[in-house]
Amino acid sequence: MNNLKSHTRTRAQESTGAIEKLYITMRHLFNRGFYKPMGISGESLRESLLTLSPEIYGSLKEDKIELQGLLYVMDRLPDGIEECRFINLTSDEGYKNSHFEPIIPLKRRRNCYRIDSEQMNIEITRGRSEIYDILTHLTFLFIESHKIMKQVLINENGEVIRDWKKLEQAVQKKGKLTQEEKEVALTHTANFLGRTFEEVNNVYPYFATEKNENRFFNIIYYLGKLAIDEVLENNKRIITFSPVLRERLGHHIHGELWAYRIKQTLQENGLLERPLHIISANMHSVMNSLFAPKALPAEFSKKQPMAVFEALSSPINIKIREKVSKTALAEGMIFIEDVSGTNIDIQIIDTAQIKNNPYTNGLNGLEDSKKPVIVVMDYAFGEQAYETMDELLKPFVDSNKDRHFLNVTSVSIMGKAGILEGGKGDIMIPSAHVFEGTADNYPFKNQMDKSLFKDDDVKVFTGTMISVLGTSLQNRDVLKFFHNSTWNVIGLEMEGAHYQKAIQSASKIRRSISPKVKVRYAYYASDNPLETGSTLASGGLGTSGVKPTYLITEKMLKQILDTPKN
Repeated sequence: MNNLKSHTRTRAQESTGAIEKLYITMRHLFNRGFYKPMGISGESLRESLLTLSPEIYGSLKEDKIELQGLLYVMDRLPDGIEECRFINLTSDEGYKNSHFEPIIPLKRRRNCYRIDSEQMNIEITRGRSEIYDILTHLTFLFIESHKIMKQVLINENGEVIRDWKKLEQAVQKKGKLTQEEKEVALTHTANFLGRTFEEVNNVYPYFATEKNENRFFNIIYYLGKLAIDEVLENNKRIITFSPVLRERLGHHIHGELWAYRIKQTLQENGLLERPLHIISANMHSVMNSLFAPKALPAEFSKKQPMAVFEALSSPINIKIREKVSKTALAEGMIFIEDVSGTNIDIQIIDTAQIKNNPYTNGLNGLEDSKKPVIVVMDYAFGEQAYETMDELLKPFVDSNKDRHFLNVTSVSIMGKAGILEGGKGDIMIPSAHVFEGTADNYPFKNQMDKSLFKDDDVKVFTGTMISVLGTSLQNRDVLKFFHNSTWNVIGLEMEGAHYQKAIQSASKIRRSISPKVKVRYAYYASDNPLETGSTLASGGLGTSGVKPTYLITEKMLKQILDTPKN
């Protein structure tokens, strides 16, 4: 047993070392300005990723191609990136005012621009975490591309296997493929991918877009083609970092613009001196919880509230979503669409304008000037959480150079996280955040408590949350170590330590907000990375995320508005 424990610990240490090496290498390459991912300069990244072998990337070490990991990565990278030899990471450098059409990945809000047939530009406006995220995904992508190349290339003369020629014919055919042609191409593709026909046939539709039903074939072909060109023609793929990005990174340029606009809007609407409650969440649960019952009385009379909230969560129910939004805007909600580049939209809710609402009935005896204002900010990404919260909590210097300290009463953070004990849809209430790869830890008094959910038929776990450098880098050995050690880690996410660092800095060091500011953290489980088939790559939450989202929102709003608890 002791030998087993020692062996497990060693593997965890190896994995931790690989994570640290990855980030040191990425910072070095960023400072250098460019590198060749499949050349000598990218070797350290590749080796570290292979050593780590993150759960989300599945069979990275095997000869067969990892299909679910590939789908996860392609959903987060711009369409067409597999065709590009040159990938340029830039700051916001004015491309939105050019003829280039922005390409926004399906599951990452970032602007990308196809400059020509060989180059893709990716705008970085969310800090280092975004760079780490992209470089990790690209390293995985290029490793997989060389696995394809090794399966289809017969010799150094450029001869390829018959299966590859058949895929090439399908990709180069003009017009739509017939069902027979598609299945023939899938058969040949499955052969060199090391996968069954059933596997590739099942995953094929998930890669499709409105413009390209056969995108799966395109991705596999161009990944292999560019890898073959690297080997035969020495046409190496190159990742570059623009000089402007290297100059701007870490200077809170986007966060400062973002925070100034929020405070300016508060001042213009006479809300700057009011008690402020900041909530980091999505753009629907707070609004729906407060305004949907009034906007949709017929729906709530026929169905249970959770059923209505599930319907509101579906993108196809546009009309009922618009009804809720219209009611919210009529009763004191101001929506600020982001133009700063942070990709974080804002809702400002003046509770003094909300009428006949169970949540705000307890405020009826208060003067309007003392009623709370709720500022809901959309999700940040990794280190961006520190940049945005740090800027938001600073005093506001208006156009007359007058300085205004914000009356921030509470900061509430709701998000989704990986759980290490339990499953999708469960809730985690943290008592501290530990920042992975550092000695930083942030214990705090959490106003959220397990007892709040005792009547809600939902599993709730309490303990430490680890704020990871990137969810795509987590492997089982590291997670098991944290879960089983005295750290008592119950889950992992990317922003908690960054938010708490900003809150503690503002309240305890700078004293720009009250040291008595209340904090609330609660997460719902999006996946369990310790369970095979339950990682983020295995699929989304579906409707299982609706219940915990709205339960957490309800508890936060009741505490913020101090209404009686059921």
